[in-house]
Amino acid sequence: MLEQYKEAIEKSNIISKTDVEGIITFVNEEFCKISGYSKEELIGKNHNIVRHPDVATSVFKKLWETIKAKKTYKATVKNRAKDGTTFYVNTTVIPILDKDNNIEEFVAIRYDVTKEVFYKKSLEQKEKELQELNENLEKRVQEKTQELKELNETLELRVQEEIAKNEQKQKVMFWQSRLASLGEMLANIAHQWRQPLTELSLTLFSLKKAALNNEEEEVQNLYDESKAIIQNMSTTIDDFTNFFKPTKQKHYFKIADSINESLNILEKIIIKEMISVHTEFEDVEILGISNELTQVIINLIQNSKDAFLQSSVLIKEIYIRVKKEKDFALIEFSDNAGGIKEKEIYKIFEPYFTTKHSSSGTGLGLFMSRMICEQGLNGSIDVKSKNGSTTFSIKIPLQNKEKRA
Repeated sequence: MLEQYKEAIEKSNIISKTDVEGIITFVNEEFCKISGYSKEELIGKNHNIVRHPDVATSVFKKLWETIKAKKTYKATVKNRAKDGTTFYVNTTVIPILDKDNNIEEFVAIRYDVTKEVFYKKSLEQKEKELQELNENLEKRVQEKTQELKELNETLELRVQEEIAKNEQKQKVMFWQSRLASLGEMLANIAHQWRQPLTELSLTLFSLKKAALNNEEEEVQNLYDESKAIIQNMSTTIDDFTNFFKPTKQKHYFKIADSINESLNILEKIIIKEMISVHTEFEDVEILGISNELTQVIINLIQNSKDAFLQSSVLIKEIYIRVKKEKDFALIEFSDNAGGIKEKEIYKIFEPYFTTKHSSSGTGLGLFMSRMICEQGLNGSIDVKSKNGSTTFSIKIPLQNKEKRA
């Protein structure tokens, strides 16, 4: 029975013995496999034959002080194999005493943790890269904030010019209010857009969880997802800036692709809040800027999410439908978040009107969505609410390319 235990230990662990001077007197097959040396090359040699030059002398000094004091030494040790490669082993060195309590020899039992160590280093490197990306994004936000402030000053100048040209007091007030609202909206966008950074914390949490479970492929996927979130945020800031510039370029894009992009951006929030999103898309192309429509859908989803919380809805459902209706593309966005009060529904597209707490919203999201639908897409957005359900309808005219399809 004792021999069977001995055989089991030798086959499942990396074992060596040395005399009191550190000269190897025994190694098992597992030790030979990981080190690349044969038994003949190891027996009679000092155990430092596998010592890695990167390991400080103080480490080995502590080892010898411990085991010569007749105590067990435990550590993760970096070694070098015969071919120069590095391997790591969790090591336990046990002094063996004779009947007079003197040290007779040392037995070292190890198991290979090379993959775990390299995997941990790889994860640390990825976390470092993510940190650098976050810092770069913060700098990018500051730069764009300055650009938005300059653009805001330009808008104020336009207001002054319009006042000088227009003698009708009512029209002057309209432009003054509209342009001032746009300038304030731009400043708020720069501030509010930092919030999606919190989305990274969810991904990093999942990344660490996957790392603890040694799910290397999942770690890579989550790392790539984090980079994509950061890149998308940076790109969106540029798109917001470009939205009010006359030089922006429109292109044909599929409505389904733009909506799916918004769902991807908010995927973690949708999952966290346990919202069921049902989609039904016809293949429809429109002329415009894809990211602008994506932002409209993001605003609607975030409003629904906040409404679900305010109304304490348990089964949260959103329906998004896309279809052709004569010469228009029709997008219907519905939720069961409790509906909108009749006295408020006529005001929801006005700037700064909000039913949320002041810490949760500025009242600019739906105003901006209307501006995108009307000016960016040459369309319209409307809302209806009844029986605890709210439906936003976006109508966008089809261009010649779509009419020929």
